[in-house]
Amino acid sequence: MTDWLGPDEWRAVALSLRVSLWATVVSLPLGILTAYALARWRFPGKQLLNGIVHLPLILPPVVTGYILLLTLGTRGPIGSTLSDWGVVFAFRWTGAALAAGTMAFPLMVRAIRLSIEAIDPKLEQAASTLGASPPRVFLTVTLPLALPGIIAGAILAFAKAMGEFGATITFVSNIPGQTRTIPSAIYAFLQVPGGEASAMTLVIVSVAVAMGALLLSELIGRRVAARVGGV
Repeated sequence: MTDWLGPDEWRAVALSLRVSLWATVVSLPLGILTAYALARWRFPGKQLLNGIVHLPLILPPVVTGYILLLTLGTRGPIGSTLSDWGVVFAFRWTGAALAAGTMAFPLMVRAIRLSIEAIDPKLEQAASTLGASPPRVFLTVTLPLALPGIIAGAILAFAKAMGEFGATITFVSNIPGQTRTIPSAIYAFLQVPGGEASAMTLVIVSVAVAMGALLLSELIGRRVAARVGGV
């Protein structure tokens, strides 16, 4: 295995796993809240919020990355303020995680939202009738019943983050050992004569991770659904 993956390939794989994990973990709480708001709440601007959440799916990834660079770069309106506080995203691995999380967020929200919408509102109403507060209803009724969708959304977002290229390379460039994830490494190897073998190796790794994530999502989702359903 050591001979199959060289040092450059290992660094790209390790960085991709790190970026994808953080992108998923950090965005999951916001994803659950956003999905719940879109599924259950009524408020002005709901359709606007829905459009903004799904915008990364419609825009070219390069455009999303450029918007992140304009706003969160060291000269951007938000990025300059964060930079004064010592927080920098542009051209850092944390920026790669932010870009990957932004691109994966719509898929996560959609999976969780569909899971919440499938829950019978009468169950939540019954808990409220028995005196449970809205946060308690959410934690004890909605969240457990939506768990299969939450797990599926998280794993799907992880797989999407692993494969993100356009937004990442635009926002954080392609710096070896710092921002060069698997897709960026594949692109870099293909620009070098004789790099096709290394690129193919990473392609195989990428496909294996993506397929493994999807199969794991199905397996865990079914087991959690069986437990929730009392099977």
